[in-house]
Formats: sequence, C-alpha cells, structure tokens
Amino acid sequence: MDTRLAITSRRDERAYLPSRLAPEVVERILDAGRLAGSARNRQPWTFVVVEDDAARSRLAGAVFVPENVLGASLVVAVTVEGSGSVLFDAGRAAQNMLLVAWNEGVASCPNGVADAARADAAIGREGEGQIAIVLSFGLPAKARDVAARTADDWSERANRRSLADVVRKV
Repeated sequence: MDTRLAITSRRDERAYLPSRLAPEVVERILDAGRLAGSARNRQPWTFVVVEDDAARSRLAGAVFVPENVLGASLVVAVTVEGSGSVLFDAGRAAQNMLLVAWNEGVASCPNGVADAARADAAIGREGEGQIAIVLSFGLPAKARDVAARTADDWSERANRRSLADVVRKV
C-alpha cells in the first residue's frame, strides 16, 4: 500500500474479530513506534503491551471507550517521561503504529485516558510522566477494500474539514 492511500483509507475501528495477531505483525507494529522521530532523539516513550486479562480489564475501566480495549487483540499504552514536546513525540510514535497496523490489515483505535491514576495502577506505572494514549488493535470486524478507491476518493469521502478550512497562508 502506498503511504497516501494508507493515510486516506485508514479509519478508527472499534470492533475487532476475536482472532489473535501474528507475533511478527505485533513486532512490526511496535517497531514502527520505536522508529518514530523525537525531539533531540530523546525517545521519551515506553510501549506497555497489556496482555494480562485482569490488567486489561482494569485499564478498560480507565479509558473513555472500554469496549475498544476489551475487544482488542493487542493493547498498547504509550507512556512518556519528561516535558516539552513529549506528547507530540508520543503522537508520532502512535501514528506510526496505527499506519503500519493498517498496512498489515489490522484495524486500530486510539483511546483517551479518563482516569489517569486508575490507568497507571492498571499497568503498574509509577513515578514521573504519564500515559499519553492507549491504542487498541485487532483484525477488523468489518472488512474494507482499500484498493476499491483511489487515495483522492478516500480523501473526498473523509469526514473532515476541507483543506481550505484548515490551511491559512500568511
């Protein structure tokens, strides 16, 4: 898949098949996050893969949409330490993971943290920093034929503000 087609066709998916992801696919998703750029190459992130059912259930109770976490094959809490642009860096890592997942035919959805203390406890996180985002991944419950449309067609069908509305030239 070309990069623009991956970007234009990807949508957040909240329903997944109960299938497990192949270990090599999980590794490629996580490695994509590792390879993200960061300010001064600080790499302020840790990717906490939540495999334990009890921890996953506790984490689900701490995000805005628990079903995303409970139904996923892979759940990753992206944590960051430090200040400044660390949340932007976490976003770069997360977006890399979401796009590589989509390239692998894996659907995904970011989940905001509603209760930080509860989320930290669920993954055993202590100290400085925070959970930037919780990502859920799985095989999509509803198949999408990416190649059925061009990148321009996917872009036109996106529920987004127009380019003219988001670009300002000075």
